[in-house]
Amino acid sequence: MQTFNHTCGKYLEINTANIYYEEMGDKNKPVLLMLHGGPQDIEDLNPMASYLAKKFRIIGIDSRGHGKSTLGNEKLTYEQIQLDAEAVLKELEINIVNIIGFSDGGIAAYRIAANNKVKVKKLITMGASWSEKDVADADDVIRTITPESAKQIFPKNFEKYQQLNPEPDYDLFIQSLVAMWLDRSKTGHPNESVKDITAKTLMIRGDNDFLVSLDSLAMLKQKINESSFMNVPFAEHAVYEEQPQIVEIVLKQFLNQ
Repeated sequence: MQTFNHTCGKYLEINTANIYYEEMGDKNKPVLLMLHGGPQDIEDLNPMASYLAKKFRIIGIDSRGHGKSTLGNEKLTYEQIQLDAEAVLKELEINIVNIIGFSDGGIAAYRIAANNKVKVKKLITMGASWSEKDVADADDVIRTITPESAKQIFPKNFEKYQQLNPEPDYDLFIQSLVAMWLDRSKTGHPNESVKDITAKTLMIRGDNDFLVSLDSLAMLKQKINESSFMNVPFAEHAVYEEQPQIVEIVLKQFLNQ
């Protein structure tokens, strides 16, 4: 079984940061880019990557400041995560790609697909909002997150960050992450640019996900021509962890179409 392990990857210097990425699977197969949420790293995607590696050349990127990737001097934004991912694909001479993005990674994935700098054939997002309106109600809660409270909210991610990051500064990392979550400028959510997405798109949310509303995804389905969404019962935000069997069946069917 192939999984991300933070031992066999490479670094690419992009805009003052060193962005870490790994590849696995068959290099002759279609490319699948996987983008994690915050404050995660690529190993959090292993529940899906382990079975998808049989049919795809998988590329996993530690988002800027996360995992083994350094933060650099640029502001952490969804746009910057998008640009970093596009730079890695360019370095690998990849022009056609499929994408799976969870949460923050899904927001960046919407931006990549809407930007059309690389051809995105199929796009899958999970627990990913596309409009700033979706998360506006959570702003007051997000503003209360501090480096100290984040250690309590995300204890495993904190420990992993301390172990993996070559330039650890958890306080700055969490402050940068919170600022990204509160960003309502053009560097944040894709908003109406989603209408430029031409990829076949599948949006997945847990029925009890408070960060992505059912109404919002229904609206998004009307904006993307070839799109579907699935509302998974008995799941919250991390739907691929909470209902792995359902997600596996749907991912395989969608990607193999």
